[in-house]
Amino acid sequence: MSKFRWHLAALFAAVAAMVLGIVVVPAASGAGGVSATFSKGSDWGTGFEGKYTITNNSAAALTSWTVEFTMPANHRVTSLWEGSYTTSGQVVTVKNTWNGNIGVGASVSFGFNGAYTGTFAAPTNCKLNGGSCEAGGTNPTTTTTTTTTTTTTTTTGPPPPPGKINLGYFAEWGVYPARNYQVKNIDTSGSASKLTHINYAFGNVSGGQCTIGEAFPAMEKAMTAAESVDGVADTWDQPVRGNFNQLMKLKKKYPHIKVLYSFGGWTWSGGFGQAAQNPAAFAESCYKLLEDPRWASLFDGIDIDWEYPNACGLSCDTSGPAAYKNLMQALRARFGSNYLVTSAITADGSAGGKIDAADYGPAAQYLDWYNVMTYDYFGAWAAQGPTAPHSPLTSYNGIPTAGFNAEAAINKLRSKGVPASKLLLGIGFYGRGWQGVTQAAPGGTATGPAPGTHEQGIEDYKVLKTKCPATGTVAGTAYAFCNGQWWSYDTPQTIASKISWARGQGLGGAFFWELTGDTANGELITAMRNALG
Repeated sequence: MSKFRWHLAALFAAVAAMVLGIVVVPAASGAGGVSATFSKGSDWGTGFEGKYTITNNSAAALTSWTVEFTMPANHRVTSLWEGSYTTSGQVVTVKNTWNGNIGVGASVSFGFNGAYTGTFAAPTNCKLNGGSCEAGGTNPTTTTTTTTTTTTTTTTGPPPPPGKINLGYFAEWGVYPARNYQVKNIDTSGSASKLTHINYAFGNVSGGQCTIGEAFPAMEKAMTAAESVDGVADTWDQPVRGNFNQLMKLKKKYPHIKVLYSFGGWTWSGGFGQAAQNPAAFAESCYKLLEDPRWASLFDGIDIDWEYPNACGLSCDTSGPAAYKNLMQALRARFGSNYLVTSAITADGSAGGKIDAADYGPAAQYLDWYNVMTYDYFGAWAAQGPTAPHSPLTSYNGIPTAGFNAEAAINKLRSKGVPASKLLLGIGFYGRGWQGVTQAAPGGTATGPAPGTHEQGIEDYKVLKTKCPATGTVAGTAYAFCNGQWWSYDTPQTIASKISWARGQGLGGAFFWELTGDTANGELITAMRNALG
């Protein structure tokens, strides 16, 4: 992350693996008013996302539960969250972890990814605490079963986020005069009511510790009454000023918004290698920073933007494929289940690419979700072209690099066992462009990066929409050709289409980089919120 370059990285936290047996609670068996119901989410032809919902309609609270079911022939569980599981042949046994208590009238659920060959069939022979999964005592069945090899696996993790997430990044340097985007603008633009989460970018990683990124905008800048969310100017004797204080005011006005502190980014990811040498100490430092008494009410979680574990970004990391999972496990162990632990990760879906370099699949059990950075695939760092969209949703004829598209990245992550509900689609509120281009269609040659307000080859959507309006679409995103310049960026229309695709895939929502790129009335955020439903 040079101050104007935007990528995000990842994090994980801890939960001990457990190999468990069946726990029977006779007073709360299926026949006694407790039921477990299977439902299927998305299906991608070779795999699916499943969920069991356990509902307690008995007269007493449930303190623990065990669900057993049989996978059909040629079907298997590849990952599971919100529970620990063992398999014996085709029989899967799932036991509660953090979510064992179910009050009267309440329900909990666990989800899993499954793989299959041939035709999908639902699990059968469901048992809840040794009894029927149907409250009336009837054991539901849908297909026949068979037996294959025996394996034992356990995973645990935090509950998935409720509903569809609409998350935006707030860049702390945006408050400087060059951009002059204050926390107050999140409110005045109408964006606050449409966001569910804000990631504050970025904290630094130095000496194996989480540290403040830039102290002046974060906690020292005295906001005037005109710059303040509530119209009250900062005073010299406040415990904290700057963006932190304004975000606390924003949360007071919009209590639904959750704020996470994002660490790393393109420029500050070089410190994660040292942090990974002592994950517990790193996690402790992050916890103490977020819980500083001066802003203890501000942060609801932590986001790790490691670019890139066991691969190269601004610098190269050689900490090995397991370092990422170990770091995430330590973070979850320290922060517990009441904090969000998330990570912005690579969207390199190429064979042997950055997704393959680290253990994103095993680490997912410790995370609430991944922000998959499905943008910045192509740009004018290749000064002579070919021109190509920086955020293609799908592949297309002539794409410069196979696997550099959102669909490939999402499919690869799911194939590694990451639940679709823990994946957020990334949207860029900016475009990337070239100059010296002579053809409107993608694939043309160029003489170099197009001029930009803050950096060559990059420009905010709010500028491009009038400076160089879109003239076509390719691979689910827009492009524009004007005055010898070629730009690619997302519009409200392409955002709606991308999010429709994401909803069809069962993704947990979407996120964007970053707030200053939108129009003064939050045109792109509105498009995202409307599409997410």
